[in-house]
Amino acid sequence: MLLGATVVRPNAFRGEVAMRIQSGQLVALGYGKYVRSDEVVAVAAIIKGRGPGRRSMVWVRGLPEPLVASRSETALVDDLVTPAEEIARMRQLRGTLTSIVNALQAVPPVLRRVIEQETGVDLSQSVSEAQQVLR
Repeated sequence: MLLGATVVRPNAFRGEVAMRIQSGQLVALGYGKYVRSDEVVAVAAIIKGRGPGRRSMVWVRGLPEPLVASRSETALVDDLVTPAEEIARMRQLRGTLTSIVNALQAVPPVLRRVIEQETGVDLSQSVSEAQQVLR
């Protein structure tokens, strides 16, 4: 991946999507390691030996060996191609959704049934769908 390069990735909803590498952003590799987005040359999933703290290899311009990242290659590429403002907004939205899930999980089963009977809203299903989004 080079600065200004276009990355083409399959997208489950829209077929292939072309994305541009954002320049000058710090990308978190996990465990306190960061690289500049415009210095990343390649990202690949670790297949053998994959586990906690070992999910991706990241090749950085000027380093002889790749860095081991604790984040998935998909998450890293998303950070490489997403503008910083959008990343901040997405983090804020994830935090808000997490708070909503936690609040809904605290609703007692009896009250959940009453809410579903009165409104047709299945809080358990809503929590499950929100948790899928947060994964």
